[in-house]
Amino acid sequence: MRLVSDFFSAFPFLQRKSTPSALMLLALTGCCLISCGLPSVANADEPAEQTGSVSVKVFDTNAPGWRQLDGDDFVRVNGDDQTLTWEGTEALGSGQPIGVTRTNFEVKNFELVIQWMHLKPAGNSGVFAWVPMSALKDLPPNRLPNTGIEVQMLDLDYGRMYTEKTGKPPTWFTSHGDIFAVGKSSMQPFPPLSPDGHRSFPSAETTNPHGEWNQYYVRGINGEIRLWVNGVEVSGGRSCSPDEGFLCLESEGSPIRFREIWLRELP
Repeated sequence: MRLVSDFFSAFPFLQRKSTPSALMLLALTGCCLISCGLPSVANADEPAEQTGSVSVKVFDTNAPGWRQLDGDDFVRVNGDDQTLTWEGTEALGSGQPIGVTRTNFEVKNFELVIQWMHLKPAGNSGVFAWVPMSALKDLPPNRLPNTGIEVQMLDLDYGRMYTEKTGKPPTWFTSHGDIFAVGKSSMQPFPPLSPDGHRSFPSAETTNPHGEWNQYYVRGINGEIRLWVNGVEVSGGRSCSPDEGFLCLESEGSPIRFREIWLRELP
């Protein structure tokens, strides 16, 4: 049973549900696991990091292919010198002006781990995947890319403040890991869906409030993207277009911290 447990830890995309195809994949690749071992996360015997009330699996940074990102891996797009400042491998985002900071390389198939914490109530931020250079070139301040897939990072108070301001319930968004295509992009979102069918709504509510750390694990393979929030898979989509491009950290009006940014590029 330990082998099975380690296998599912190594490949979280099988944890959404136990399907026949997933079990077939387990059977076919068991021998490969024994011979070469490809764990993505720490062994089950090792302690999990406590983030608020949610147990977050600590990723094994010694596993093959993972590398930690820092300021040298990112390029300013349409912010200023205070939009995203780095202290080693931790970044502080001012939220101003609205815009993005991109990686200095493009990705197609990847795994991304990132921890984030909003510093004020109702903070808004996110990670963009597969953003083409055409959407970033000459992008003015206070504009976001019009192409890519957004993995939203929204504080729990955002919905409350939206209701106080509009008098309406927040039916078209959540604060627990929405994924959606922006602008010219397209995606077939996984259910549950937003009322207009555009967003993949999270199947569980595991986000911690501002002042506490959250961990996202994002996996993008051949145009399919999936998100785990604090260790639980919640949302995603397939048939994404584009399915290759830059990763971007978003600035959207509120201060935020990022840390433990790890990337593994896949074939």
